[in-house]
Amino acid sequence: MAATAAGRGHAHRLAAAWPHARLVEAESVADALRAAWREYDAVVAFVATGAVVRILAPLLADKRTDPAVVVVDEAARHAVALLGGHAGGANALAAEVGALLDARPVVTTATDAVGLPGLDTLGWPVEGAVAAVSRAILDGEPVRLVADATWPLPALPEHVRVEIAPPPSTIPDATPTSTGGPATSTPAGGAATAGRGGSAEGWRILVTDRVVPLDGRTVVLRPPSLVAGIGSSRGVPAAEVTGLLRRALADAGLSPASLRCLASVDLKADEAGIRATADAYGVPLETWPAADLAAVDVPHPSEVVRAAVGTPSVAEAAALRRGGALLVPKTASAMATVAVARRAPRGRLALVGLGPGAADLRTPRAVAELRRAAVVVGLDQYLDQVRDLLRPGTRVLASGLGAEEARARAAVAEATAGHAVALVGSGDAGVYAMASPALEYADDRIDVVGVPGVTAGLAASALLGAPLGHDHVYLSLSDLHTPWEVIACRIAAAAEGDLVALLYNPRSRTRDWQLGAALETFAAHRPRDTPVGVVRNASRPGERVHLATLATLDPALVDMYSVVVVGSSQTRVVAGRMVTPRGYRWRS
Repeated sequence: MAATAAGRGHAHRLAAAWPHARLVEAESVADALRAAWREYDAVVAFVATGAVVRILAPLLADKRTDPAVVVVDEAARHAVALLGGHAGGANALAAEVGALLDARPVVTTATDAVGLPGLDTLGWPVEGAVAAVSRAILDGEPVRLVADATWPLPALPEHVRVEIAPPPSTIPDATPTSTGGPATSTPAGGAATAGRGGSAEGWRILVTDRVVPLDGRTVVLRPPSLVAGIGSSRGVPAAEVTGLLRRALADAGLSPASLRCLASVDLKADEAGIRATADAYGVPLETWPAADLAAVDVPHPSEVVRAAVGTPSVAEAAALRRGGALLVPKTASAMATVAVARRAPRGRLALVGLGPGAADLRTPRAVAELRRAAVVVGLDQYLDQVRDLLRPGTRVLASGLGAEEARARAAVAEATAGHAVALVGSGDAGVYAMASPALEYADDRIDVVGVPGVTAGLAASALLGAPLGHDHVYLSLSDLHTPWEVIACRIAAAAEGDLVALLYNPRSRTRDWQLGAALETFAAHRPRDTPVGVVRNASRPGERVHLATLATLDPALVDMYSVVVVGSSQTRVVAGRMVTPRGYRWRS
């Protein structure tokens, strides 16, 4: 919202970039702000900070529910995260506003200011002394992070000592019941629970799905580890399902905040009572075909259930369908059945393209993934470009040229061990870079996130003009992994097909003839005055752009830091820029 002409101009720029935003131009700033506070989850106000503070102060309730507020000055020099920095997302919003308006984000949240992850920004429910433990981390005091397993958490500073203490296996000896109440089960963790969550000396972060006592020196992070399998009769009341699940979790000493999802047979996908329970807990409902559930080994199969729905187990099988350990065996009420399993954590591998080199061509998502990672793996010269973005405590695994396979294996191994890993490369990770070797080794025990980047070819094309306006092909002239005979056939196919060609790895000290051979092949299929562009160090220091033709290009000007763009028969030079017309209909 904005109240002045200048503010409205800036606000229109934001509204144009955000299709779901509402632009408010109000005569009464106070009324507009109060209305926005009630109706929206985020507000960007082009109004003086003092005025916003006075208007909104009486409306403040809880940082977990209050909307984010970012205030921007009249000249759009600063975007101030005023309220809801972490919980509301104002810090991230201020950064986004800053990027759109070329304004400086102003973030005063202590952890963000010094590059530490906020305990309430990890995407998991958090309980306990968040502010006190965060302050201890900021002050450099010793903090213990005690986790039930290795979870893909972001990097933490060295004074946070990580300890892995697996919980005891919890499969109660009690047989399943059908008496209207849950089976009696041993609390997950038993007597050890009090010891880990009680008032022992020091600051602690507990990462667990178990119920633990809280004190003024402990934070509990709730990982999404629990899956509740649900079976029911048709028309089961939501209150019955919800109550049965609540009792089962409580008797097992498990926190509902760690519920990852509910799971059932696909015949129950539209069961209102189960869906309402999922909504009440704020988790998705995952359903499976009966045949899939029938293949899951469970401790308490039932032929009666098999006859009714085609699988001998619904609750236990659904809870275990993606693996894990059964913590609560099936327990039944009059119309519902519940079982609870714990899934093992999955490591996280982000394949990050850093772009061609310039910081302003690096995507915000790439930056976010670098700050999300606890381990960063890459070529030493690429890692040197981003060390300032890494959080304190990030483990960096750097290696030199020629170690691509080793880097890929190292990144996958770290992710398989449960860590949050970023494997970085220049350009786009999937284009002649690290994504393909890494994914050759990665199995289904880890989550993989691809982060696209601006390729060297795209950066070179932008500097040359618009040579990629029509069909084009990427070719690498390096025969390190591909025999030259195969490369030569592909060059010939691109030449015969009249495709614009981007040539990567065009020439090195030991490969000094392949580029000339490629250019001769292209010259045999298109005019010798066809434009050829060479871009060296695109977007990096020493950037150089050279425009020639198939007849005049001197291969000696090209090295491994260059991209060569060979035009098609329709490519032209217009006002010193290389252009391939769309539709191949040239108009002078």
